[in-house]
Amino acid sequence: MPRVEPNAATEIRRERLDERDAVGQVIRAAFGGEGERVAALESALRSRRCGRDGLALVAEAAGVVVGQVLITRSWLDAPRELVEVGVLSPLSVAPTHQRRGVGTALVRAALAAAADLALPAVFLEGDPGYYPRLGFVPAATRGFTAPSVRIPAPAFQVVTLPAHRDWMTGALVYADVFWEHDCVGLRG
Repeated sequence: MPRVEPNAATEIRRERLDERDAVGQVIRAAFGGEGERVAALESALRSRRCGRDGLALVAEAAGVVVGQVLITRSWLDAPRELVEVGVLSPLSVAPTHQRRGVGTALVRAALAAAADLALPAVFLEGDPGYYPRLGFVPAATRGFTAPSVRIPAPAFQVVTLPAHRDWMTGALVYADVFWEHDCVGLRG
């Protein structure tokens, strides 16, 4: 990854197609030993068109991509009908830019974009110590069921958006790509 001045101003914007390699580098650096698996997941999600326009964002500092977030389409098996929802994965920030608000800015921008697209909810598997300050709550407290027993209850989180209705509860159904890449359930 190119070296970037740590205090360079960061801009959050839509990812461009020519930035795929840079995004892959950020993912690999951020996820360490799991980086290749997560980068392969992100690439597969994009190639299978699991994403929606406007929901692949990057953080750029001094002309270099230093962070990324992707919200992809999954489904909620609600009592009335299947409902399209979002899954936030992956979120990656280059180690040189972690703990500077880059991840927070990416998540906030992604949630705003999801709300603009009228998604009713965005789910994730993540650190229960990090995401609640961004509006996420344990999904079970809102009537949602995890798609796998491998997901620890505190890590299965959701934020509901303005398009959410009370009847929208039930089981999250991940896109097949998550299963094919064995990226369901947090690893220790």
